Amino acid sequence: MDKNLKSLKPESVWARFAEIVRIPHPSHSEAKIRRYLVEFAERHGIEHCVDEAGNVYMHKGATAGMENRKGLILQAHVDMVAQKNKDKVFDFENDPIDAYIDGDRVTADGTTLGADNGIGVAAALAVMSDDTLRHGEIEALFTATEETGMDGAFGLKPGLLKGDILLNLDSETEGELYVGCAGGLDANVCLRYEAAAAPAEGYAAMRISVRGCKGGHSGIQIICQRANANRLLFRLLRRVSRLCDMKLCSVDGGGLRNAIPREAEAVIMVPETDVAKVKSAAAEFLAAVTAEFAGIEDAIAVEASATDPCRGIIPDDTAARLMAAMVACPDGVARMSTAMAGLVQTSNNVARVVSDGKAVTVNMLMRSSVRSEKEALADSIEAVFTLAGAEVEFSGGYDGWNPDMESPILKTMIGMYERLYGRRPAVTAIHAGLECGIIGGKYPNLDMISFGPTINYPHSPDENVEIASVERFYDFLTHTIENAPER
Repeated sequence: MDKNLKSLKPESVWARFAEIVRIPHPSHSEAKIRRYLVEFAERHGIEHCVDEAGNVYMHKGATAGMENRKGLILQAHVDMVAQKNKDKVFDFENDPIDAYIDGDRVTADGTTLGADNGIGVAAALAVMSDDTLRHGEIEALFTATEETGMDGAFGLKPGLLKGDILLNLDSETEGELYVGCAGGLDANVCLRYEAAAAPAEGYAAMRISVRGCKGGHSGIQIICQRANANRLLFRLLRRVSRLCDMKLCSVDGGGLRNAIPREAEAVIMVPETDVAKVKSAAAEFLAAVTAEFAGIEDAIAVEASATDPCRGIIPDDTAARLMAAMVACPDGVARMSTAMAGLVQTSNNVARVVSDGKAVTVNMLMRSSVRSEKEALADSIEAVFTLAGAEVEFSGGYDGWNPDMESPILKTMIGMYERLYGRRPAVTAIHAGLECGIIGGKYPNLDMISFGPTINYPHSPDENVEIASVERFYDFLTHTIENAPER
C-alpha cells in the first residue's frame, strides 16, 4: 500500500493534502485544521485572520506588473464528512485518515478520504505559498462547517473580502465549470395531539413498511424521479383507512433532510376480521408502485405484518388530517430551469416524519435557484399543513446562485480551458447548495465560478480522487490566476 502522496504531481498540492489528511477535521471539530492553516500562514509570512464564524482568511498583494488585474478570492471549506465502514475501527476526532495510492487514484482505508474539500484547501495553500506565481491581489477564504449547515458562509461578515472574482474550489468533476446552484429552506411541521386509548378487543396490530427505495441526495438525485418512501407509506395508509376502521399508532420514516427517504413504516390497528384485507391491499399497492416506478426503482418492498399491540393511538381526526396533508404536500421536482436544459430549478423533499406519542413532526428541505419560487413553494407547504391543524416553521434559509451565462470570468475560463486542453469545458449548474449562493448574497457584486478535480463517491468510505484530474485542475487554476481579467 503506497502512502507516499508527496510523490504525486503537482507536488505542492499533494504535499499539503498529505498534511491535511493527517489532521482530524470532521464537521464541528475543526480547531486542529484551523490551527494548521494559521501556522501555515505565519510560516510563509501571509497576512491572515480568523473571523467570529471560524473562517480563516489569507491575503497577498499583487506581484509586480499585475496590479491592474481584478482581485481573486480562492474559496474552500475545511471540514470533511466522517463516514466509515461498519467493520472499521476509527475515531474521526483523533485518528489521521489512512490515505494511500490505489492505481490512478488516491483513496482511504475504510473511511472517507476528505478530498471533499481537502484538495481545494491544498490547492489554495499551494497558490498562496508560491512566490513564483504571477498574480493580482489574491485572497483565500477557508470556510467552517460547510457539510452540516454552511455555518462559515452564513457567518461571513460583509467587508472582509476585497476581491472581484470568487473561485470556489469545491466541485467534483474536472472539466466542468459550475455557474449556479440552488438555495435552500427547511420546513418544520408539528402536528400535536393527545394520544387516545387503543381498542381493547377485536383489533390486531400490524406493521406497514415500505423499503428498498433507492433514495439518494435530494438535490442531485431529485431529477431521477425516485420514489419517496414517506409518500408511498401515506398513500398506502390512506387506502387502508378507506377499507376498514384503521387506527394509526405511530409512524417513523426517512432520516436526513438532504436524503430522499428509502424506508418508512407505521404501526396500525385494524379489526381482526380485516387483517387479510389489509395484506391484500398492501400487495396490490406494491404491484401498482412497482409498475409506476418501472425503470427507476427495482427493489421496492411493501409489507403488512403482525406486530405487538399499541397502548395508544393518534386520534382518528388527527390521523385523517395528517394522511391528507402528507398525500397533498408537494414533493419532488416542482419546476425545471428554462435558463439551462436538464437543470432542476425548484424541488421539495419530504425527508422525515416521526411520531413520539405527543406530536407528529415532518421535516422537509426545499431547494430553488429562484428565491420567489422557493417562497411560493413554502407558501404551498404551509397552507397544506395549516389546513391540517399543524404548526409550520421555516429555518435555515439561504439564497441560490442563478446562472449568469454572460459572466466575464466564465468566458475567460472557457477560453483558457480550450487553449490548454483542446476541448470546451462543460458549463453547468447544480440543484444542491454551494457556498457561492450564500457568499454571493453577502457580496452581490462578486463574479463567481466553481470547479475542481474529479472526486468519486464523496461522503462515503469509497471516496477517491483521480490523480491526473488534480494536476489538470491545479494547472487550470494557476493559468486562470495568471490571466485574470484587467480591472
